[in-house]
Amino acid sequence: MAKKKIAVLFGGQSSEHIVSCMSAANVIEQIDTACYDLLLIGITEDGHWLKADCLEDVRSGSWKDSRTEAVISPDATKKCVILNDGLKITTEKIDAAFPVLHGPYGEDGTIQGLFELAQIPYVGCGVLSSAVSMDKLYTKIIVDDLGIRQADYVPVMSWRMRDDMESIIQKIEDKFNYPVFIKPSNAGSSRGVSKADNQDELVAGLKEAARHDRKILVEEMICGHEIECAVLGGGQKPVLSSGVGEILAAAEFYDFEAKYFNEESRTVIDPDLPGDSAVQVKKAAEKIFNAVDGYGLARVDFFVSEDGEVIFNEINTLPGFTAISMYPMLWEAAGISKKELIGKLISLSFERSFV
Repeated sequence: MAKKKIAVLFGGQSSEHIVSCMSAANVIEQIDTACYDLLLIGITEDGHWLKADCLEDVRSGSWKDSRTEAVISPDATKKCVILNDGLKITTEKIDAAFPVLHGPYGEDGTIQGLFELAQIPYVGCGVLSSAVSMDKLYTKIIVDDLGIRQADYVPVMSWRMRDDMESIIQKIEDKFNYPVFIKPSNAGSSRGVSKADNQDELVAGLKEAARHDRKILVEEMICGHEIECAVLGGGQKPVLSSGVGEILAAAEFYDFEAKYFNEESRTVIDPDLPGDSAVQVKKAAEKIFNAVDGYGLARVDFFVSEDGEVIFNEINTLPGFTAISMYPMLWEAAGISKKELIGKLISLSFERSFV
């Protein structure tokens, strides 16, 4: 049987570019090359699509020196990548795409729309589920109807901050006591997230969040265990949830630096949690995944208070696959190796229906 060709896309234009490259290297390393041939496509931070020759190029970053452009054709009759090395233009057929892309332009439904246009099977959630899950405000609107507790919030539109900052601050301070958390609605890996203990920090946090998105959430502070749960499946396959893991952040909260570059941050698999909260987390994770029409994979994050209350935080439809990422660690703890997990995700892509 001829091997299928998988296009692995990584990098991208979001502030999580470097995390995507780290994740992609681990994904590429775990793909079974006895079953699949790979075509590696790196997207620079300014949006240039380039062919990478090998895993080492991805790890070192030398793929950015490639002279061969590689773009996926939207033509559904072609199902191909168009390659241009400056001397000639060729095409290469692909059977599926694996977008190892985090954040905007990769996890928000945009590139999923390209795959849908091209009718190319792809790993992960579809256009709608990617878009609403990436946007924390719309995720909250959906979860509001599920009866699952989540952090209370005030939405802020960045364009209003130019003329109406005083009333925005008043609305937030009328609703919450300090401290509060400020988050861009569309950003991952805690990019642009800050904690405000006073009004000056609130203003600074709003301005920082506005650098990442025009929609911002100001949330009440929740004290408790930071808990994550992995979800796998969808479509005709049953939705499965892993055990739970706890984040022990080295910083005051689990920001970008604490996640990826502070070696003192730790993750604990199957932590000791109060009551039956671990079971509640698993049920809530599956319920939320289904509510956003999830497919393939997601990591769903919660807080668990000291008295066992489960509070939803956010859902991530293309969770990290770095060496310290919780999603593959949780499935390894459940007996599914990284290689097997990647194989299951690729298999699910071929079961996706475009109808």
